[in-house]
Amino acid sequence: MRIAQLIQEGLQPLSPGDTVHRAREQMAAQRVRHLPVVNEAGELLGVVSDEQLRLVDDPNLPVAMLVRGTPVSVTPDLHVFDAARVVLQHGLTVLPVAGSNHHYRGAVPGQHLLEQLIRMLSLHEPGAILELEIDARDYALSNLLYCVEQCDARVRALVVEPLDASESRFRVTLKLNVQDTARIRHVLEHRGFHVAAAYNEEDDEELRQRIEAFMRYLEV
Repeated sequence: MRIAQLIQEGLQPLSPGDTVHRAREQMAAQRVRHLPVVNEAGELLGVVSDEQLRLVDDPNLPVAMLVRGTPVSVTPDLHVFDAARVVLQHGLTVLPVAGSNHHYRGAVPGQHLLEQLIRMLSLHEPGAILELEIDARDYALSNLLYCVEQCDARVRALVVEPLDASESRFRVTLKLNVQDTARIRHVLEHRGFHVAAAYNEEDDEELRQRIEAFMRYLEV
């Protein structure tokens, strides 16, 4: 999915002449901590944050005075996974989308992007989560899928992360369509895969609470 498909029309950018006071009001009203600054020609000038606004003593100062350097943005055709990396890299709550010559196309709230990632990774669906630690030389997706499907289950989503800089070992996280993982874990261990952790959504109330707390934090 392209990031352009997630642009939220109701999210209003700031104009260069908007004051710090108005910017604070807009951020509070839209429940975000960043807003893009766009001129009359539709050019993205930059992004201002609530942290920048708090450091300004004069509430009548125009936000154009706070814009510095090349504006952070993504192109409309960027995949949502790559867009999420930009959000994390810059700590944004709003991601501007711009075409050629910084022409502003709209913005995507970080919360909206997170919700889409959750849907794409099937994290909202019931099912257990397994974490495996695997040597790079032993990693084969077909073998993992075969082990799971052998137990009449399916992998809803799969995430691979390196455990060290050399990428000689990986953490593989599997989201399954079943909640009872006893048989699957037995088969995986028998095939030489190390199951480092298992989370069953029926029983792991602590995991559920951590996810809900994280979602509430992003809505602040």
